[in-house]
Amino acid sequence: MAEQKKTNAPEQDLNQILKNRREKLKNLQDAGKDPFQITKFDVTHHSTDIKEKYDELEGKEVTLAGRMMFKRVMGKASFCNIQDRKGSIQVYVARDNIGTDSYTDFKKYDIGDILGVRGEVFTTKTGEISIHASEVTLLSKSLQVLPEKFHGLTNTDLRYRQRYVDLIMNPESKETFIKRSEIIKEIRRFLDGRDFIEVETPMLVPNAGGAAARPFETHYNALDEDVKLRISLELYLKRLIVGGLERVYEIGRVFRNEGVDTRHNPEFTLMELYQAYTDYEGMMELTESMFRYLAEKVCGSTTIIYNDTEIDLGKPFARMTMNDAIKKYAGIDFDTVESDEAAKALAKEHKIEFEERHTKGDIINLFFEEYCEKELIQPTFIMDHPVAISPLTKKKPTDPEKVERFELFINTWEMANAYSELNDPIDQRERFAAQDAAFEAGDEEANHTDEDFLNALEIGMPPTGGIGYGIDRLVMLLTNSAAIRDVLLFPTMKSIKE
Repeated sequence: MAEQKKTNAPEQDLNQILKNRREKLKNLQDAGKDPFQITKFDVTHHSTDIKEKYDELEGKEVTLAGRMMFKRVMGKASFCNIQDRKGSIQVYVARDNIGTDSYTDFKKYDIGDILGVRGEVFTTKTGEISIHASEVTLLSKSLQVLPEKFHGLTNTDLRYRQRYVDLIMNPESKETFIKRSEIIKEIRRFLDGRDFIEVETPMLVPNAGGAAARPFETHYNALDEDVKLRISLELYLKRLIVGGLERVYEIGRVFRNEGVDTRHNPEFTLMELYQAYTDYEGMMELTESMFRYLAEKVCGSTTIIYNDTEIDLGKPFARMTMNDAIKKYAGIDFDTVESDEAAKALAKEHKIEFEERHTKGDIINLFFEEYCEKELIQPTFIMDHPVAISPLTKKKPTDPEKVERFELFINTWEMANAYSELNDPIDQRERFAAQDAAFEAGDEEANHTDEDFLNALEIGMPPTGGIGYGIDRLVMLLTNSAAIRDVLLFPTMKSIKE
């Protein structure tokens, strides 16, 4: 039910209003005017189209349809406001134009009803572009009560649970999701221009690999097998690189059995792409170019504002190794730390919590998360991660303790994660074995050996650059949205027990 506390009527009056709406529907049905029997209505224009093209539409007949959000009855003539997908417009409804019976019906229509209107475009004496109705058709009867218009739907929890009401009452919410669609459309256009092809890979998998996360598990009855929901797109897309497709990407839902906060939802939209014959430097160029392109196309400028902070996507993105970032913000040079024990001693000294199974590479990552992420406001590529936390990444030829990997940070958020992809099947098998050992030692987010993927690597994968982008965070950034739930139409919510 839509939000009730914002209505002016006490609860018993509200119940009477709901009863009255059902009685109105019954009367219409008894009179052979059941709105739910109407199957279509031909729409020629939307509200903003009429306003933008008024000079050519003045005096011409149009049809539009939408939800009635306001009504003022004044004897033989009335005004109402119709809200459609693009905006809203005023409609002038006169008895002498639509007929006595139709006008009698119109006066009984309620806020929230969906109407179809036919009429001529004109301007009122006060200068408002409107439609002079010649026909009004009730297309759907609203049996619920919308929130009181002045306050809108302000209950955040209810906005997420009843997104359909949020979209009706809050134009800025609708605009966010329209912009989300534009962002994804422009991503596709950008990648199509670089000769990538879009593909689809399985969601139900026997081995959920490609990321450090706990999967959701289920049972496939037909095969009598336990399967998992994918946590990443990586391993199947790399199989396609082996198959010779060379440039592939996928935009799809992934599922991680983790907590919910302002930047995390257990199901979210991930995009991964893989390009043969390039490396993580190539992925940096692609990423920087794509973010700049999206800002220009969707926001109109490479300088955007997020929460009153100006972020410049137009200038070259900063580059810094992970160890250099820790040295800058924590004052510790891990290039001089020679053992796991020495790294753990530093963690204890700085009150960084860790587990006994952790290695120097894990400790480096913990220091980075504690001291560095909060400092990275402007676009920054953090490069050359420890091999211990990068099981699918090619080692740096000049330093085998590190890998050719970067994460892009903007506004303190990780926005992308990219590698020079590991294509050595012998090295990959050893990395998987280390991940299996980590899982046995208690790391529930560790990867597992994937024999079919190893077989694909043994067939031969060319040098490849790959990257993953969190689409929801990207939308948050480009729409100045405070939480991931604000950019997910139907975010994960704990069920309400009746």
